[in-house]
Amino acid sequence: MSNRATAEKKRLVELQRLVAHHQSLYHEHDAPVISDEAYDSLIKELVQLEASLGLDYGATVSAIGAPARAAFSKVTHAVPQWSFDNVFSHTELQAWVEKLKRHIADADVVVPKLTFVAEHKIDGLKLVLTYQAGRLVQAITRGDGAVGEDVTHTARTITDIPQMLTAPVDLICVGEVWLKGAELARINRERAASGEALFANPRNAAAGSLRQLDPAVARSRKLSMFCYDIDAFTPYDTGLSVPVTQSEELALLKRLGLVVNTHAKHCTTIEAIQDFYTAWTKQRHDLPYGIDGVVIKVNEIAVQQLVGYTARAPRFGVAYKFPAEQVTTLVEAIELQVGRTGVVTPVAHLRSVLVDGSTVARATLHNEDQIKRLDIRIGDTIILQKAGDVIPEVVAVIHELRPTGAKPYRFPKTVLGCGGDGRIERIPGEAAYRCVVLESEYLHRQRLHYFVSKAGLNLDGVGPKIIDQLLDTGLITESYDLFTLLVDDLKVLPGFKIKAAENVIAAITAARTQPLYRLLAALGIDQIGEETARLIARQFGTMTALVQATVEDIAGIHGVGLIGATSLHSWLRSPRNKLLLQKLLAHISLIVESETVRTTALVGKTVVLTGTLQTMTRDEAKDLIRLAGGVVSGSVSKKTDFVVAGEKAGTKADDARTLGVTILTEAQFQTLVA
Repeated sequence: MSNRATAEKKRLVELQRLVAHHQSLYHEHDAPVISDEAYDSLIKELVQLEASLGLDYGATVSAIGAPARAAFSKVTHAVPQWSFDNVFSHTELQAWVEKLKRHIADADVVVPKLTFVAEHKIDGLKLVLTYQAGRLVQAITRGDGAVGEDVTHTARTITDIPQMLTAPVDLICVGEVWLKGAELARINRERAASGEALFANPRNAAAGSLRQLDPAVARSRKLSMFCYDIDAFTPYDTGLSVPVTQSEELALLKRLGLVVNTHAKHCTTIEAIQDFYTAWTKQRHDLPYGIDGVVIKVNEIAVQQLVGYTARAPRFGVAYKFPAEQVTTLVEAIELQVGRTGVVTPVAHLRSVLVDGSTVARATLHNEDQIKRLDIRIGDTIILQKAGDVIPEVVAVIHELRPTGAKPYRFPKTVLGCGGDGRIERIPGEAAYRCVVLESEYLHRQRLHYFVSKAGLNLDGVGPKIIDQLLDTGLITESYDLFTLLVDDLKVLPGFKIKAAENVIAAITAARTQPLYRLLAALGIDQIGEETARLIARQFGTMTALVQATVEDIAGIHGVGLIGATSLHSWLRSPRNKLLLQKLLAHISLIVESETVRTTALVGKTVVLTGTLQTMTRDEAKDLIRLAGGVVSGSVSKKTDFVVAGEKAGTKADDARTLGVTILTEAQFQTLVA
């Protein structure tokens, strides 16, 4: 047996054990320690690994679900309860539909038109309701699919579950119990005050509420429920008909007085399903309940019965999961990256993985303390998180999958890219390292790359490759040399044509007039980014006034602080930097920007932006905050007044909830700055 095959079999066993462990935590204890997305990622790897080893999924992993708890009566389901298989892309969706068609063809049955119903995949707890002669007689959790728990006493407290239907029929129906996000926040505040463990998410809170011995606890938590399926139906002489499609099932459930989600859609093509999926991928955060995908079912009940089930799931339906914001992957290497200010940042090189719709192969590890906190090592399986424009972040290590012999990562004493002998040192009072000597060819190039970037002078079309070419040919050595270039200097360079040369010179010419804040930001001074530069420029107005300012003068500006003030003050007094600034100002005219600040509710308030905004760009939102008299910040703290949360809001929104900071929707933000 090859070393690779041995390693794959070893990982297979480890994954099987780990998946079973997380199944137990999720289904038996309502206490998952990883996200559903990370769990899905482990399952996906396991399925792929089993396929590569010629094994069938299900033969090596226990069925999804959990045995009924001893504390509640065990009830055998009259109709077995299943979980859907997952697809994660349009290609996988197409493959599922083609496989479905093959099953129909194998049955030698003609289906004139195959259609589907697409519904929200609610992030809640599955519940099976039994009605006899229209009266609720039992409510059972899914359990392991064969046997569930009788939670009728708590289910009766849910206002969405009628005690009597509108007609005296026999009915077994299935739905999802869910909890509003705002209600979860209220419950967790009460639990925190009483010293109880907090619920990780609405699904756990819903499950924990249903599994209360005291129904008053469940009643106080304001649970909701959507019904979406009928397992058995006897209409007797009510005049009602047995549904023949999924759409008719939903209509009948609603007619009988049960609450049905209003967003289900009848789809006649794969393209219609994809459109439904794409629309709700963008809008899902606007809902009062959580959804993690779309459930697609064949609309025709006869076709559902025809294709039936596999050993683990229905063939007639599938869950089309949203792009995962958390996935699992492997750390293949850890390298140190030197930034323009000489700060050394550890970066994990990852096995490429699709997360939140984009392929990620690298993730910052921030600093040495973060590596120690996570105990991250080369070869580890990690949970990677990305949402919207948020930089990919390693949030946890799955220690159970750690390879034998993996050693803790140690920062080296020298780093390629630093000046002198390459030594690095820990920055006093911080978790970061930086180069001892801040002069090297590498750092110089980094600073020039930043100087022309969007965050700097924003020289359109002048990127790192052109800067490197200009440095390599000796046409420039410092930033101010850019302003001495002519078209004739550039057109003879390899790859340059006359039009490209003219465009570069035009961009440089346009950059000769700049507001003070943009030049300050472009200089790449440690701790002085765009927002801090704006605050400083607004206070002092001119470079002359800034150069004459003391550390105390600068630090006194709200939002700057002593560290940033000291850094800027020291930079301005360096003989080398004085010369650099003098030569730059020989080519750049600084203008005074007049910002008419309006009297709004944001005057003097610190605002953080997170997620993707729909009606404006991030820069436009920042400008609105400044014009409204507010201060833009990049991180959430106790001093933050508002967090504006767009789609796919990241951890900043979580930090705001933890600290009790007011979170604004985009619409609420627009009202404040109007």
